[in-house]
Amino acid sequence: MKVDEIQPWWFLVEPLEGKSISHYLGRFRRANELSPTQLGKISSLGAITSRWEKFRFNPPPNQEQLEALAKVVAIDVDRLAQMLPPKGVGMKLSPIRLCAVCYVENPCHRMEWQFKQTDKCSKHKLRLLSECPNCKARFQIPALWIDGWCSRCFLSFAEMVKSQKAV
Repeated sequence: MKVDEIQPWWFLVEPLEGKSISHYLGRFRRANELSPTQLGKISSLGAITSRWEKFRFNPPPNQEQLEALAKVVAIDVDRLAQMLPPKGVGMKLSPIRLCAVCYVENPCHRMEWQFKQTDKCSKHKLRLLSECPNCKARFQIPALWIDGWCSRCFLSFAEMVKSQKAV
């Protein structure tokens, strides 16, 4: 067998419903011990995947880019496209926002929380959090979320539920 016939294998990560591409790419990279640069190299997308982790979709991902990433992460191109904002919807790059109640129910960052027009959780009718209620640190990009807590004071997202206000 020739060396170029050997196919790499990856630990596959199942995307959760409504998950943002940022959170998904971070989980995939951690499961496979990859840096953003390494993921860009193996997918032949370069810095594009790193930009997507930060919700920078200008220009929007094209079919060829999604197919290249889908090949690496072994999920359907259409499923990847569902993790992106709908065409014409503006993104709020900062601050990163969170509905702690949703996160407790299904631990993932939802793409809709970063839409410019979104300021509340449509499911729970609660104002989204943009910082830790304990130490006031802004949330990191979802690609860096590992254990569901504040990166500065380690208050869990579950404990933040009581700080969310009704709209």
